[in-house]
Amino acid sequence: MPDLAFRRKSAIENWDHLINNSQPVIYFGMASCGQAAGAAEVRKAVEEALDENFLSAHLINVGCIGPCYLEPIMDVAMPGWARVSYAHMTPAKAKKLVVDALKSGTPPLEDAVGVLEPVENRQTGGLPSFFDQPMLKPQVRIILRNCGLIDPEDLDHYLAHDGYQGLQNALNMRPEEVIEQVRLSGLRGRGGSGFPTARKWELCRAAPGEDKYLVCNADEGDPGAFMNRSLIEGDPHSLLEGLLIAGYAIGASHGVIYTRAEYPLAISRLRTALEQMRESGLLGSHILGSNFNFEIKIKEGAGAFVCGEETALFASIEGRRGMPRSRPPFPAISGLYGKPTVNNNVETISTLPHILRQGADWYHQYGTPNSTGTKTFSLVGKVRRTGLIEIPLGMTLRQIIFDIGGGTEKPFKAVQTGGPSGGCLSAEYLDLPVDYENLKKAGSIMGSGGLIVMDRDTCVVDLAHYFLEFIQKESCGKCVPCRIGTRHLVEILERITKGEGQQDDLDTLEHLAKTISQGSLCGLGQSAPNPVVTSLRSFRDEYEQHIQQGYCPAGVCRDLYQYEISQDACTGCRACVRVCPVDAIEGKLHEPHSIDSSKCIRCRACYETCRFDAIEGKPIQ
Repeated sequence: MPDLAFRRKSAIENWDHLINNSQPVIYFGMASCGQAAGAAEVRKAVEEALDENFLSAHLINVGCIGPCYLEPIMDVAMPGWARVSYAHMTPAKAKKLVVDALKSGTPPLEDAVGVLEPVENRQTGGLPSFFDQPMLKPQVRIILRNCGLIDPEDLDHYLAHDGYQGLQNALNMRPEEVIEQVRLSGLRGRGGSGFPTARKWELCRAAPGEDKYLVCNADEGDPGAFMNRSLIEGDPHSLLEGLLIAGYAIGASHGVIYTRAEYPLAISRLRTALEQMRESGLLGSHILGSNFNFEIKIKEGAGAFVCGEETALFASIEGRRGMPRSRPPFPAISGLYGKPTVNNNVETISTLPHILRQGADWYHQYGTPNSTGTKTFSLVGKVRRTGLIEIPLGMTLRQIIFDIGGGTEKPFKAVQTGGPSGGCLSAEYLDLPVDYENLKKAGSIMGSGGLIVMDRDTCVVDLAHYFLEFIQKESCGKCVPCRIGTRHLVEILERITKGEGQQDDLDTLEHLAKTISQGSLCGLGQSAPNPVVTSLRSFRDEYEQHIQQGYCPAGVCRDLYQYEISQDACTGCRACVRVCPVDAIEGKLHEPHSIDSSKCIRCRACYETCRFDAIEGKPIQ
């Protein structure tokens, strides 16, 4: 494999030249989160500043480094200096910062967040490492090691960081030896089920027939989940290298990445990476001079949640309506186009290059004996520090939410794990280690990795209604328990949020949940009632307040509360007056205000704005 070795040597030299700062280099966090926060406008402003001041610098787009709450993020690397990161950039701030840095030769330090590694033999100005931030320090970055650091559209950047070394190692082994390495690593499917990856591969490899398929599920339909998208946007070659390793191990020659059309940036970067692979002999026939032949295509789906279920996903790829089928036969025997098929998710596949490069024992040091390695999560909701994280399995919810996420502004209430089909876990579960077995015992699931944090202002009845309504609308309708049962759950929850619930509704909810769980055809339907079951278990008193007292303690269900201003707590700052869209708040400056309930539309704008907790939700009299 001399060609790749020569290409890697050249890539390493080019990378060393880049980070040794022979010229100023400016990096822009241009993942979806960064662009949504204004990163494209920041880059445009920097380009204008360079032109206007006759300055030059090398500009590079990178992916999401993790702390989305800091976006837009921009890094500046000056000659002789480490790469310095800046957060919450605006076009005006970026313009001034870049001009000052390039004219003085020194990056401004007052607004810097930290420096990125490596920092040897380069000035840091006394700044801490970016990765010493509270959100990043407890993490173990394996899957995300390149995200935010390299240009995802430059193959040489990936090669300079040991890219495709795992594939080279795999091609020097027999397929059975590759599978054994994965088995020894303890890697389990990161799509939610936690099925042992090597076992699935063994079944497919042993299945009769030479024509076999490898499918990567990059559909990621959970509300609040963006782990797979961010990984592809920041490091697409890690996924593609993993596909080659898995394809070689199971004896497949066809790979399909199934993703949703709503991920245009991820798809664009995948297409660019595939072109680079083909030009470099990493795709097609006789890959890297071996007898291994493999092709990869991208299939864009229409965003149906049910296509996260593998048999529905196969149907969609084949051009049919995405609906699950009963099993057996299992996909490892008869899957896509009736051929033996392995379906793994993005994170599972992207882990493979690291295992094949570093070895099973290295990977096994992270996590727990039964849930080895790391897991990426999207940490969102009412937590202070939102973003993309990677932790060793076994870390507790408390460590994730409070140490990494910084806790909540208002008292913590619960966390939803595993997306809409997951569970609502209250504060009593904060010391629960996050792994497959413990989450299952708690009545929840790992899912693909969404963590939605809630505080006291979240109504669990409204939350359950939101998730069940989503599931009901996304149900394929094939089986009666899911199609009809989820609709009845939604109707009952809606009645309760309107103050029309009856006490026996709670028994009906539990009975329906059991029926749906036991009678649904696929895993999505079987887990659909989880938000109701877990929220009822931990917050039954809140359901009863809605039913018996006609009151929503979180002040979310509009038919069950009205807002009042505490005359003792109100300072008369008039902040609430300025945001009220219907002029329902009256009061003079520095004097307690009042709300005209006949005008109030209960939009919560005043409640969210008040800094003195002077506005409270009260039962409607």
